[in-house]
Amino acid sequence: MESNLLKKIILENQQRISALEVLPRDYTIEPRANYIFTGQRRAGKTYFIIGVLQSLVKNGLPPESILYVNFEDERLIGLDVTGFDALLSSYQELFSHKPILFLDEIQVVAGWQKFARRMADTGYQTYITGSNSAMLSKEMASTLGGRFLVREIETLSFREFLWFHGYQPDDHLEFSPSRFEVIRLFGTYFSTGGFPELIRFTDKKEYLSNLFQKVFLGDIIARYQIRNPFALRLLIKKLAESTMDEVAFNRIRNIIASTGIQIGTATVIEYMNYLEDSFLINSIPNFNAKISSRESKKKYYFRDNGLLSLFLAEPESVQIETLVFNHLRKLYGQNVFYMRNGFEVDFLVPGELLVQVCYSLAAAETRKREISALLKAAALHSVKSLMIITFDSEEIIREKESVIQVIPLWKWLLKN
Repeated sequence: MESNLLKKIILENQQRISALEVLPRDYTIEPRANYIFTGQRRAGKTYFIIGVLQSLVKNGLPPESILYVNFEDERLIGLDVTGFDALLSSYQELFSHKPILFLDEIQVVAGWQKFARRMADTGYQTYITGSNSAMLSKEMASTLGGRFLVREIETLSFREFLWFHGYQPDDHLEFSPSRFEVIRLFGTYFSTGGFPELIRFTDKKEYLSNLFQKVFLGDIIARYQIRNPFALRLLIKKLAESTMDEVAFNRIRNIIASTGIQIGTATVIEYMNYLEDSFLINSIPNFNAKISSRESKKKYYFRDNGLLSLFLAEPESVQIETLVFNHLRKLYGQNVFYMRNGFEVDFLVPGELLVQVCYSLAAAETRKREISALLKAAALHSVKSLMIITFDSEEIIREKESVIQVIPLWKWLLKN
């Protein structure tokens, strides 16, 4: 690739980084570590690393020490692994510094892993972003030999969403007049999700629809060369409709087959893996299931409420459970389960929490069911807290020797 073009891109990016106004995210990083930042498209990975860059410059790093490249820049189409060395050479013709490397959406270039390992081995501090969760795989860890820390950048938490709207919630928010505006903003966050760019758009549904098409067509159909796009679309819709239910691969296959589309169970499993790899959905197992059933029957959640809302006419009860799951996953990683064993509890974090999620406890039958399931689960699992998360109600329920906290979702999100 032409050296002058690479030099132009390097200089343009240095100037652009200095000019951008970037809001902080709720992440901390080790100052001398090499990182791979991964996550869903448009979740804010690029702006996060630009924020890291600006922080480094603010703390004394010369701006010309930055070598930032976004490999989705159309001017870099056709760049292969040999282009990495050309980039370094072009930089060295401009500056005498040993640069800090910021390589954005690097998965576009096949074979990037060996270059990244060589840079780490030769003392270049390197930050990498990518939108494919295969970058988290065991093979990736083996290839990079533990030289990189992996951090997922997710869509905005509710706390970050408030920051982006100019609010800094504190411990006394519920007694402050600003709580009404916070609750109003929570309604928006609840409905449209946490993609950072949404804040700038009036027609949020159109933005989300366009984003889904990009992920669906670009990250899944094209990348994995899907031969039956309609079957995949139908699968995604059925997963949205089944969010709160346990899903078996055979059941999904039968639902798709009932529309006249022939698809095998192995293909369904393959498609589900693609959806997880593209950060569209996440699965959790039944804590009480046998090991074999844990893999064949799971619950599936969308990674963002906004994308989920595209597929449902009345999504509120599904969205509240989805938000709770995604926040629990941020807090506890893979240590989140559901329970189904003659009764059902929405979430179990062993040793920590038993959680039911319910939009409203107003109906006596609903209230009785949620409390009963929690008490049965608590008799089997010793945890620190029993909780029912609702949309807007709050109370303390005392049953026998157990205490159950009922808390509005917006408040729970800010407390944890």
